[in-house]
This record gives sequence, structure tokens and C-alpha cells, in this order.
Amino acid sequence: MSINDPDMSRAVVVRAESAEVVELSAGSAFRLLADASGTWGALGVNRLSLSSGAQGAGPHCHTLSSEAFYVLDGVMEFLLGDRVTTVAGGDLLVVPPRTPHAFGAAPGSTAEVLVVMTPGVERFGYFRHLGRVAHGQEAADSLLAVQERYDVHFVSSAAWQAARTSVTR
Repeated sequence: MSINDPDMSRAVVVRAESAEVVELSAGSAFRLLADASGTWGALGVNRLSLSSGAQGAGPHCHTLSSEAFYVLDGVMEFLLGDRVTTVAGGDLLVVPPRTPHAFGAAPGSTAEVLVVMTPGVERFGYFRHLGRVAHGQEAADSLLAVQERYDVHFVSSAAWQAARTSVTR
């Protein structure tokens, strides 16, 4: 195979209309684009739409994966370790494994973000679980039982709690 003759049989194309949408609360939603099983374990990709000031994810870390966030539109707040930073449309943020982080739309702003995790870990089941929690079909503490399976390890953060207490839900 040469650069001029790519092996298209291994390429992954996800059409917008075929992506599964997982509705969250207050108009936020995940668009599930590619899970690890569909990318030879290389990565996982989703697009997250957050309503004004909405929480995206509470403080957590991943032991296996780095997570890249490309903000397509809007403004987001991120916890990185013990500090909170603001990231706007066109900005890229990469979080290495074992780094506590959290994110949400900034107060008064919506956000659209493309999220890529590498190496890939099957996480679509986790996002579906979040949807069930958001709609009251599962208890929030049910996520504790799946932390290891999805490499999402919850942590506490006084910095994130203080930064988000002013956000209207």
C-alpha cells in the first residue's frame, strides 16, 4: 500500500445521520461517533452538546486513556488537577492519563465539543448509562459499579465544586 493508494477497506466513516444520540438533561446530548471496537482499539470519539451552563462531567480521571477536547463552539470550564480554566471555540485541550479533570459549559454559554480518547476503551455503554441516569431510570450512584469497566474513576475536587456552585442549572 502506498500513500497514493490507501487501504479504504480499513477506513472508518461515520455518517452524521447514523450516529446514535444519547439525550441528557436540559437539552444536552452525546452524539456517539466511534467506539474502540470500531477503530481497532485506537480511539473513541463523541460529540457533546451542552446547554447553557450545563455540567458535562464531574471530577474523574482515566488510568488508560488520554482525552482530547476540541471546542467547536461556545465556552467551557475545565478542571485540570486542582485548577479551573476556561476554553473557548477553536481551542484544544489534551488531558493525560491519571489527571483529575471535569468539564461543563461556562455560565451563560452553551458548548459543542468533539472528544477523542486514545487508546480507545469501549465507552458507549457508559454514555448510555449516563443517559439513563439523566432521565431517572438509574440512580447516579449506579455509576460507581462501572468505574473499572469504563476506565472512569471518580474523584472529589473542592476547586471544581467552588467553581461550579455559581452555575445555574
